Amino acid sequence: MKQCAVTDKLVERRSAPRKQVDQYYSLEFSIDGRSVTYQFRVWNKATRSMGFLVEQNSDILPRLKVGKTLDVKYHSTDSVNHSEYLETLIRHITKVDQGRLKGHYLVGLEISNSH
Repeated sequence: MKQCAVTDKLVERRSAPRKQVDQYYSLEFSIDGRSVTYQFRVWNKATRSMGFLVEQNSDILPRLKVGKTLDVKYHSTDSVNHSEYLETLIRHITKVDQGRLKGHYLVGLEISNSH
């Protein structure tokens, strides 16, 4: 049985500004030293949050943990700034129980303020 950190609801109280996230359309990273690179479309873009969707049966889901830091390559929507690597924290992993995204998890991200 696969296990991962899951929350039903996310409540964040953050005072520090976050990097503008609407400039990215996709992201990619490898995890746990594996040679496999995972690619996702940026989802749930807002001024203060972003994330990506993972299918509930994906082999990456058990490797994702809330609080884990990843070195993520973000691909820009701007043709001038193609991509950049940014240290990124997994803030939450939330199961989607209804609607067209049922059977997926939304992985919420926070780009480190050190960049």
